[in-house]
Amino acid sequence: MQAISTILIMLVAVVISGVIVRMPRLSLPLPLIQIALGAGLASVTDFGVRLEPDVFFLLFLPPLLFLDGWRMPKEGFFRNKATILELAFGLVFFTVFGVGYFIHWMIPSMPLPVAFALAAIISPTDPVAVSSIAGRLGIPKRLMHILEGEALFNDASGLVCMRFAVVAALTGVFSPAEAAVSFLWMVVGGILSGVLVTLGVGIAKGWVSRRFGEETGSEILISLLIPFSAYLLAEEIGASGILAAVSAGMTMGFSELRGQDLASTRVQRAVVWDAIQFTLNGLMFVLLGEQLPHIVRRAIGVVGETGHTDPVWLLIYVLAITLALGVLRYLWVWVSLKLTIFRMGQRRAGQKTNRPSRRLIMATSLAGVRGAVTLAGILTLPFTLNDGTPFPARDLAICLAAGVIILSLILASIGLPFVLKGLQLPPEPHHAREEDHARIAAAEAALRAIEAREHVLSTISEEPDIWAAAAAHVMDRYRQRIDALDGEDDAETGAPNLNRRQFAIELDLWKTGLNAERQEIYRFARGRQLPGETVNKLVREIDLMETRLNEAV
Repeated sequence: MQAISTILIMLVAVVISGVIVRMPRLSLPLPLIQIALGAGLASVTDFGVRLEPDVFFLLFLPPLLFLDGWRMPKEGFFRNKATILELAFGLVFFTVFGVGYFIHWMIPSMPLPVAFALAAIISPTDPVAVSSIAGRLGIPKRLMHILEGEALFNDASGLVCMRFAVVAALTGVFSPAEAAVSFLWMVVGGILSGVLVTLGVGIAKGWVSRRFGEETGSEILISLLIPFSAYLLAEEIGASGILAAVSAGMTMGFSELRGQDLASTRVQRAVVWDAIQFTLNGLMFVLLGEQLPHIVRRAIGVVGETGHTDPVWLLIYVLAITLALGVLRYLWVWVSLKLTIFRMGQRRAGQKTNRPSRRLIMATSLAGVRGAVTLAGILTLPFTLNDGTPFPARDLAICLAAGVIILSLILASIGLPFVLKGLQLPPEPHHAREEDHARIAAAEAALRAIEAREHVLSTISEEPDIWAAAAAHVMDRYRQRIDALDGEDDAETGAPNLNRRQFAIELDLWKTGLNAERQEIYRFARGRQLPGETVNKLVREIDLMETRLNEAV
């Protein structure tokens, strides 16, 4: 009963944080508000929450990473893939070694494997935390695409590095050759696990739906189970469950382009997943706030192990680590952008290429906010070594990671508004013309489908005149839409008074047209003729229209 009460109170805190962040005069990122609410709860209650690392990792990370992979803007990723991969993998390894050695040098009492584990887990950035700041500051879309893609993949690389470091700390043995083989298996096995689980579930689900129909609640529940299934399968075979969750989400995104699900399923599933994302991220930060006083007290108790007695050294360590992260990130971003421009110059021989401004490099560096993944990962550090002795400097590592999360959020909230003001980036391609072309093509596909259905059914129906009239009315509305998109006048005609029979026939024809529109949009998406954001926008419009029609029956 106590556990249920604790969860409910924390959920209420998450709801309250959503209200506070919308207050016009308050300019704070959502994660900071949630951490403060958690700390406030800890000051007036004594929940005594004990977080089991494996359970915490399993409950929070797979669905969040799955959703990130699912909703990742594919076009933005492929356009900026070189920069994203350089940040997501190269920067993580650079950070692990650079910051890891720096932490061990600064705190000699922290063993090198533990320092590497801490460096690995504070290397991933958090797209949700960045988005909460971007919503108020207006981060350019192209930079946001880079940050989102980086955060998606550096979660996996950072957590895999942390896993190797923890194993080294537990066993006291590290073999580079074995690590390389294990890393390869973890990557390949994790990716294959996610892909196979998602494809297998999709095939089975499609077979059942074709024979017995589709039930929206079951479809949503299946989508919730996929990331956990992929994660557990990968962990069972010794691969990376994190990569399995990410690859499962990306596979889900590509599988959706087949357009097999019902419109109501897509609409309701999106709402459910939005709520889950908000709830899980909120709970993680509220938990951080609730645990923070206990973490600080325990860290103060072990600060003497670092050779100092004054607790202010904890703040000094956090400041030093955050500064080291910022410096290494600035250097890596500078090198990465230089390489990108060099490659562009080779492709565009004889054309002038713009050099990256210092403000762009600084904005990219400041936007590397740590968040939910860092919190989840650091809390999974084991309590004991293999011989049963306490894991060295565990409380200190958790305290330092929590401090880095909070400080990075504060620095981004303060620094980004000044750096982003007036910042110019190469513009994202403008897709208005492509979107209008897709809308016209979809409407024309709907006209063909309606005409074909009317022709077939009117020949076998006892009411061919009603079918013809209904088809003429629906097709006339589509033609008006095409004329409007072509720039001609949209002379809206009033709908005639319809009897129930003709109304039912029109609903049937509208659904036929909407389905043809949706399939045409998906055809554009499969041919990569439209960006993912535009595809999602158009499909959602069609799904909402179909949902309204179903409710009108």
